[in-house]
Formats: sequence, C-alpha cells, structure tokens
Amino acid sequence: MKTSVIGFPRIGKERELKFAEEKYFAKEISQDELYETAAKLREYGWKKQKDAGIDFIASNDFSFYDNMLDTAVLLGAIPERYKKLNLSPLDTYFAMAHGFQGKEGDVKALAMKKWFNTNYHYIVPELENIKLDCNETKILEEFNQAKAQGIQTVPTVIGPYTFLRLASRTGKKSLEDFAKEAAVSYSKLIQSLVRTGAEWIALQEPALVLDMDEKKISLFSLIYRQILEQKHGAKINLQTYFGDIRDCYSQVTALDFDAISLDFTEGRLTLDLVKKYGFPKGKILFAGIINGKNIWRADYSKKAELIEEIKKSTQNI
Repeated sequence: MKTSVIGFPRIGKERELKFAEEKYFAKEISQDELYETAAKLREYGWKKQKDAGIDFIASNDFSFYDNMLDTAVLLGAIPERYKKLNLSPLDTYFAMAHGFQGKEGDVKALAMKKWFNTNYHYIVPELENIKLDCNETKILEEFNQAKAQGIQTVPTVIGPYTFLRLASRTGKKSLEDFAKEAAVSYSKLIQSLVRTGAEWIALQEPALVLDMDEKKISLFSLIYRQILEQKHGAKINLQTYFGDIRDCYSQVTALDFDAISLDFTEGRLTLDLVKKYGFPKGKILFAGIINGKNIWRADYSKKAELIEEIKKSTQNI
C-alpha cells in the first residue's frame, strides 16, 4: 500500500505568502522577490512530504491566489478587459483576482463563489468568444523545480469538466465547443508533461459529486474519451472528493483511467458503490480516508478498519 497527498497548504507556516503578496502590492518588494518566496514555500512542502514518506506528492497545487484562476490562465480564459490593461502576466492574474485601478485602466475582479461544501471561495472563470488553448508554463516550471530537488511529483490540475461546469459563459459559443477545445488543451498539457519526465498526472474532478444527469455524464465522457486516447504514455489519476459519485460511478470507472481516487470520508455511498459494482481490474484505487477539512486528528484505529473493509471489497477484483 502506498500513500498520496492531493495538495499541500501553500500559505506557509508563518503566513509567508500572505505577507509577501501584501508587500508586493505595496511595491515594497519586486516580482522576483515574490517568486522567490513562492519557490521556498513549495520546496518546504515537497521536502516535508518526502521526509514523511509520502509516495505520491503533488505539484501545481501551489497558487498565488486560487487554483480555478490558475486553470483559467492555463487555458487562456482571460477576459479581454484584463488583457487591455497591458500588465505583466502576474499583474494581469492579480487584476482578475481582486481588480485593478491605475493609469492603465479600472476593472473589477472576477466573481467569486463558494467552493463546494467548504468555506473557501473560488474565482469564477468567464468564457467569452475565445478559443481555449494550453499555456503550461507554470505547471512545467513547478514540476521541474521539484525534479531539481530530487522529488518526482504528480502534476495536479483541476480537470476540464469541473472547470467548464463551474465557469460562466458570456458569449455565443456552446459548452460542447469549449469541451472539445479543453480536451485538446489537456492533451497538449499531458504531452508536454510526459516530455518533461512526468509519470503520473492527476486530473481533479470534484464536480462529479454534484447531481449528474445523462447530458452532464455525456459531456464528461466526451471530454475524457478524447483525452484518454492520447495519454502519450502517462498514467492518469482521476481525483474526486467532497462526496461520492453515485450518479456516474459505472460510467467513470469504465473509462481508460489508470487510477481513480474516491472519497471514503465524505462520500457516504462510496464503499457501497465499490461493493455493489466492483472496481475495474487493471486500475489503481486511491482511497481518500483523511478529511483535509477536519482540524481534528484522525482516529487511526477506525481508519485502519476502513482500509481493511476497502481491501475486502476489492480483493477479488
């Protein structure tokens, strides 16, 4: 049995990121100094996980503000009003996050909504009449940073279905149009990561725990059939969390994922689904047994019992 962590806190044990960003906004430090602080925080997290014996350590879980906003930048979903400011990429990013007022222009921040059943709020991407494309710079840089530290990470990205379901559309293009473009963009990302040396890539799809009807399941399947046809030798781990995927368990497990991560803490029906429908041969099951939202230490005896129950339910698969 191996261990995995899908993300590590990014703010720093002394809130270093918060203070560094405040200094950057006040023009007390340069962009390079902010990037240096971010790099140190990432290195601290990777080393701490490696020293703890974690087998699958995520990269690209770090963000200056929000991972949904990062995914919008990854896909080139930057509304025209922010591009017209002609700011640096970092300042354009922050303008989308909390607005901008200056000689270059005056814009409000993108809207925010609650992130599933947490107290966190995410930036809501806006999809205009643009073509989604892949700008993998951030993901590649962070993967290579960890690699230089001697740590092989799992690049982790919010998946295309969750991104599209949570984004708002203001133009005339259909959701299906964006879905096809997103699939192409993620295929390009996977290819670039494989060339850089990535072995595993995690695509996070928490939106699968929301209500799923036939149309939504069809859209998800359409996107991933295209992506999984071009894995370029990578192993793809589909990560779900914040609940169970009762509406689409059979359809998800039938797709050509190399691993599927299921939530056994907040997913009330997850164990029942595995018992009833089984888990496919040839796939790895990542069992989510620690609630990252819970401030209390886990009861390890109960977790051990849960692991044994999961093993019994999958031992003949």
